Order: sequence, then structure tokens, then C-alpha cells
Amino acid sequence: MHTVVVGTSGTTASDVLAVARGGARVELSGEAVAALAAAREIVDALAAKPDPVYGVSTGFGALATRHISPQLRAQLQRNIVRSHAAGMGPAVEREVVRALMFLRLKTVCSGHTGVRPEVAQTMADLLNAGITPVVHEYGSLGCSGDLAPLSHCALALMGEGDAEGPDGVVRPAAELLAAHGIQPVELREKEGLALLNGTDGMLGMLVMALADLDTLYRSADVTAALSLEALLGTDKVLAPELHAIRPHPGQAASAANMLAVLKGSGLTGHHQDDAPRVQDAYSVRCAPQVAGAGRDTMAHARLVADRELASAVDNPVVLPDGRVESNGNFHGAPVAYVLDFLAIAAADLGSIAERRTDRLLDKNRSHGLPPFLADDAGVDSGLMIAQYTQAALVSELKRLAVPASADSIPSSAMQEDHVSMGWSAARKLRTAVDNLTRVIAIEFYAAARAVELREGLTPAPATRAAIDAAREAGVEGAGPDRFLAPDLAAADAFVRGGRLLAAVEKVTGPLQ
Repeated sequence: MHTVVVGTSGTTASDVLAVARGGARVELSGEAVAALAAAREIVDALAAKPDPVYGVSTGFGALATRHISPQLRAQLQRNIVRSHAAGMGPAVEREVVRALMFLRLKTVCSGHTGVRPEVAQTMADLLNAGITPVVHEYGSLGCSGDLAPLSHCALALMGEGDAEGPDGVVRPAAELLAAHGIQPVELREKEGLALLNGTDGMLGMLVMALADLDTLYRSADVTAALSLEALLGTDKVLAPELHAIRPHPGQAASAANMLAVLKGSGLTGHHQDDAPRVQDAYSVRCAPQVAGAGRDTMAHARLVADRELASAVDNPVVLPDGRVESNGNFHGAPVAYVLDFLAIAAADLGSIAERRTDRLLDKNRSHGLPPFLADDAGVDSGLMIAQYTQAALVSELKRLAVPASADSIPSSAMQEDHVSMGWSAARKLRTAVDNLTRVIAIEFYAAARAVELREGLTPAPATRAAIDAAREAGVEGAGPDRFLAPDLAAADAFVRGGRLLAAVEKVTGPLQ
């Protein structure tokens, strides 16, 4: 099994994906263990002094004015975890919790938190044992970190609360730790606070959304090319020289992908045949501009994610010169903004795909295709309601595009008076990505059927390969009306599993 080694200088998106989705094992580097021990010495020295230090010998948030005596500090750290583990709603996905735990471990190992090496090792032990704390949907405002989600993870380290075992069964965390020979941690000064003060949940979901969108945007180029073929459109608008004079890199990449997919098509260039038209509709002609803008949005989001992956987010932090200083680095604004930006781009990509699907089904705009791509229009409804489903998904995408980060609800008696709502932005982006996949799948389903109905015209080798692979995967083609939901589910699985992209890239080579 793949092993990810956690050092002091952050981590990478590929490591996050390996741990969250691939079940990779986690090890602490020798450098990390040394940094943990050095930072802990600083915290221990400060704890021994009479002067109050936030997070070490004081209360938290609006209660930071109280100096805590040494005999109550262990209780203070336990209490912050217990009281902050206040999430509600359904449990979030296992991959999200694993990303959350791994990214918190990444910051702990930076040597800026003051957590003991044995606590960090226990965090790694839980990940390696496949023990996943139950984290709830609601409880984070995305400021002072993803407090409630991280607290539920810290609670499991203490042997409290509930967790999911490697078999998927939820049990008391104490039972799971004992079954795997893991000793619960006894938290000391600062450790409770350090375990729950980070942007790890929203960052983990950003990393995974970017990975999913990378596949989806390339798949959307494929379905746009298929729709262009089915509508007998022109590929002249995809010429590199046209995109060079408006040098947005995402736009050029999208146009190049569509051009590669359409290479050798016998369906393009017929826009001057029976019903001459000067140019294709925006949803066809401007596909690279819209998908390209989304790609460039992803590039910016990836830059933010990489910066955050290299960060140590905690408050207070232990600095190399021995100071322990309060700061505001836990604020989730940088991550929250790009999460919302990606949801906007996803909504627009879904919207333009739906417009192409609608055009394929309308006999007045499809340039010779049967109404709703039906076998016997009137007796058969064809794909009429598939477009309804797609439209409902797009409407939901537009609702999910409303920014969460534009909101702020003050908390902690106005001490935390401006929050990022980054966790909420991440949760709705996950739903948006899920629904966008379905939208792209419906466009593929409709465009593939439409291409097959163009008798006497030969599609491009790449689109032919995609359609053939879909049929082999159980995505049915044209014919009389039948129970349609299973067909759409098969198309969704075909796109979601990356098989559409794989089939095309066997012909074109890797798309951008």
C-alpha cells in the first residue's frame, strides 16, 4: 500500500487524495518528530511560568481573559474538545473526514503548534487503522477553523464519541481504539486547541473538488464536441489562431480539446447544407469560452489550495524564536472565496450544456433531427423528460452558486465577529460537482443518440469510440420509449467513473 510521509513543510494535493480516497498509510518523518518535540519544549516552558499565555494557560475565545491554574489545564483541554464537538445533522462522507484528519496532522507536524509527538502519532494511527470519527454536516462557520468537525475528530483521539470502523460500522470510538491497540490520548496544555483550529475541512473538500472538476471539464469538452457534431455545426471556430488573439489559457485548452475530439468528423461543416446558417448558436460556438473561463477559475483555486497546503494554520502558533503568538491565519476567507467561485463556474458549465441538450431535442433548431430524438414522435416522447431532469439539476446548480462567503454571523459573544462560512461553501460545492456530473451525463446521452441518428454521416473516430464504449457499458442507444432512469444512471456512471474520457483519450491522446 502507498505510504505518505508527513514532514514539516506541508503536503501536496496528490497526498491528500491518496490518504482521503486511496486509503494510503501515513508516517511521520524524523524531521517532523524532532520539530514536534522542540515546539513542545517551548510550550512546556511557557506553561511553567506565572504569566498567562493564550491557549496554554487561559480560556478561549471570549473567555480568554481567565487565567487557568496548572491543576485545571488538562481539564481545560478536554473540555474544549467536548464542548466544541457540537455538530448536528447527517454524517459527512468518509473521504472528507480522512482529508480533514490528515490535513490537521499536516499542520501539527509543522512544529508550530506545540503538540507532543505522541499525539501526532496517534492521529496517524487512527488514519492507518481506518477509524473515521463521525463528523456532522453542520457546526463550522469557517473561522477559528472548522471547529465542530475537527472537535469530533479530536474527541475520537480521546477515546470518546462515535467513529466508523474499517468495516463501515459505527461504534463507540473507545471500542475501535481498543480493538486496534491504540491508546487514547490525554491532552495537555494547548493540545486541545491545536487539534481544532484550522481550515482543514474546507481545504480537503477543495482539493477533492478540484480533482473531480479536472475530469469533468475535459468530459464537458467531449460532450460539447459531440453536440456540435450532432447539430452539424462548424469546427472552424475552434481554430487555434482565433483563440490566440484572446489569450486566456483555459479557453485555448478547451478549444484544442474539442478540435482533437472532432478530428476526422464527417458531421462537421454541414451548416450550409439544407438549412443554411451563418454561425452556430452561442451554446455551441462559445463552448470553449465558457468552459475555458471555468478552467482558469480552477487554476486560481489550485493556486490558493497549494498555498494553504503549504501553510501551518493554528492559533496561537509557536514561532522559531520561541515566541507563542496569537494570529488570524485560521480565517477561511481565501479558501471560501474560491470554493464559491468554483460553484459559480460549475453552474455556468451546467447551464450551457443544458442549452445544447435542449437544442438537440427541438426539431426547429436541431437541423433535421426527430423531435425529442424520439423513435416515433407522438407515440414516443423520446428524451423530453431527460431534459426536464437536466433543467432541474441546472436550476439547483444556480441556487448552489449563491456565495456562502458573502455571509457572516458573529459568534463567541462578538469576539469572533466576522466569519468565512468556508465549510458551507465547501459542502455546497460538493453537491454542485455531483449534480454537474449528472448534467454532463445527460448531454452525452442525448448527443450520442443524436449522432447515431445522423444516417449516412460518419462521426469522428474519437466520438465513435466514446459511443461504442458507452454502449458496451450498458448505456442504451436509440429506440422506442423505455424506462429511462436506468439509462441515465448508466450514463452518469460512465461519465463519473472517467470511462467517457478514457475512451476518447485512447484515440486523441491526453486532453488538456
